[in-house]
Amino acid sequence: MTANRLGGSAVEVSTLAFGGAVIGNLYTEVSEEQAQEAVATAWQQGIRYFDTAPHYGLGLSERRLGAALRAHPRTGYTISTKAGRRLEPYGGGGDDLANGFAVPATHRRVWDFSADGVRRSIDASLQRLGLDRVDAVYLHDPDDHAEQAFREGYPALEKLRSEGVVGAIGAGMNQAEMLTRFVRDTDVDVVLCAGRYTLLEQPALTELLPAAQERGTSVVIGGAFNSGLLADPKPGATYNYAAAPAGLLDRALHLKAVAALHGTTLRAAALSFCAAHPAVASVLVGARSAAEVRDCAEQFAAPPPAAFWQQLRAEGLLPPDAPVPAEEPS
Repeated sequence: MTANRLGGSAVEVSTLAFGGAVIGNLYTEVSEEQAQEAVATAWQQGIRYFDTAPHYGLGLSERRLGAALRAHPRTGYTISTKAGRRLEPYGGGGDDLANGFAVPATHRRVWDFSADGVRRSIDASLQRLGLDRVDAVYLHDPDDHAEQAFREGYPALEKLRSEGVVGAIGAGMNQAEMLTRFVRDTDVDVVLCAGRYTLLEQPALTELLPAAQERGTSVVIGGAFNSGLLADPKPGATYNYAAAPAGLLDRALHLKAVAALHGTTLRAAALSFCAAHPAVASVLVGARSAAEVRDCAEQFAAPPPAAFWQQLRAEGLLPPDAPVPAEEPS
């Protein structure tokens, strides 16, 4: 699998990446064995970039990912985590399903994009991962904390980068607008854009991706399947972590039918579309089993034919300026 550098940093990422939210028990429990097998299969498939966050299962994802990667040379993989939600011990009991994770509510999340909060968050992440460094750190979902994130959180990451504590810095969000501000107004190496550049919707194409390309900032795309709808469109499928609206479900089903007509799959189309933009360094996918990881890698390695993309454009299902993996010679 090929690798790309993150912006002007020395950090390299594989073009397909493993997202750690699911092995943090996103929505439902994943056993320790399943989680370890998923990461091991990712390695077998050539994936060398692994992303996690304290938010994912109240640290469970970080602990599992660190344990699963321990057998491999530290220089052989890239790992990123996030800062902005510190974890504090909580004795109230219950579970964390209100926040989307099937884990005991042993801790509570505290929004904190202060310089001290960022450092403390990274230190705690290193302990859970069992590592002495991470390759990249993202400010995580600073949507409602923009002032503190830009004034305190970003400079803290910049200082950590200058000290060599982290190799690359950025921000990760489920929107394109504030990420565009990070690209234009700071010296981030990378931004992680989740769900806003997919076969279903491309708001990142308007400003974020062109700005990133112009500045030499890398983009990692998450949510290529729009939280499930583009992986398996059917009644009850999820979009943006909730039940998919009927109109979007119909559109996804039509995309699936066009893919079948051209001898490909919707999953392959969703992954290859995200990877095709020149600003995109890696596509991040979450998986809860070895079989799901294997399927993602196989689909990623088999992009649809040019005729598929031509039909989507002819039907107005893709913007004319959206890059695609293959074009027929003119």
